[in-house]
Amino acid sequence: MRPRVVVGVSGRPGGLTALRRAAAEARLREAELWAVLAWDVPGAGLGGRQGAGLGPSLLLCRADAAVRLRSALTAAFGAAGAGVPVAGRAVRGTPGAVLVDMAGAGDCLLVVGAGPRGALHRCLRPSVARYCVARAPCPVLAVPDARELVGRDGV
Repeated sequence: MRPRVVVGVSGRPGGLTALRRAAAEARLREAELWAVLAWDVPGAGLGGRQGAGLGPSLLLCRADAAVRLRSALTAAFGAAGAGVPVAGRAVRGTPGAVLVDMAGAGDCLLVVGAGPRGALHRCLRPSVARYCVARAPCPVLAVPDARELVGRDGV
């Protein structure tokens, strides 16, 4: 089995930075790139009150996730592609759990965007990168958003 680099895809600018870095790592390691977008039905999580026939259907949500994944790959690599074999996967579930499950083995590299570092954001949304670092059975590379690096360094 060929080695793989698994990367979380969100479609946000920070996620595109992680996607490009994952492709570079896959080229260095002569590995496959697995681009993974985790998705779920809105309101279906813990405490959700979505009843039968309410809200978007499972098929529509799955189709939307596939479109978002393709859009992120196009935004990151354009028509030229990543330069390595790419397998796109849209998987239902929470991002951290899906990524850890997809990485699955010690011979993988898991790449995630580090996400915003603001105190308010940390309170409202748990860190996918932190979840993956704590639970992944393989090395995890947390890539900061390039825009945050520019702002922090004053460049």
